[in-house]
This record gives sequence, C-alpha cells and structure tokens, in this order.
Amino acid sequence: MNCLSGCATFKTLDTDLPLNDRMFLYSGTRLDWAATTNNQAALKKIKVEPPRYSFVDLPFSFALDTFFFPLAVLAEIFH
Repeated sequence: MNCLSGCATFKTLDTDLPLNDRMFLYSGTRLDWAATTNNQAALKKIKVEPPRYSFVDLPFSFALDTFFFPLAVLAEIFH
C-alpha cells in the first residue's frame, strides 16, 4: 500500500473515521479538487490529508472513484 499512499481515493476509503463521518461517493475526486482549488472548508469536512500533487492525482482518482461507484452507492445507502 506504500506505493498507493498518494492516491486520494485510497486515503479517503482507508481511514479511521467512523462510517457516519465518511464520504464515499467520489471521495478521492472531491479531496483532490478541494486541495487543487484550496477550498479549506471542504478539506476540513473531508478530514483526510490530501496528496502532495493533487492536480496530478485528480484524473486517476476520478477513474478509480468511477470504478468503485456501485460499491460506494451501496455503502452510502446502508451505512
């Protein structure tokens, strides 16, 4: 997992936050976008450290979030 430590999607899904405080739908993309646009309110809401190069990670997180979308919808419904 060390090579994936910069991926925002894995950072947001692999956290110690309680389920009620987690964001599942496009969480990595939201984190990258908040970091890229320097949106401090969104970063405080997500409660996860963004990757160092969030703009570079953005398309990869979007692709991975899209891949995980069906599971994320179920997680949002049933948590």
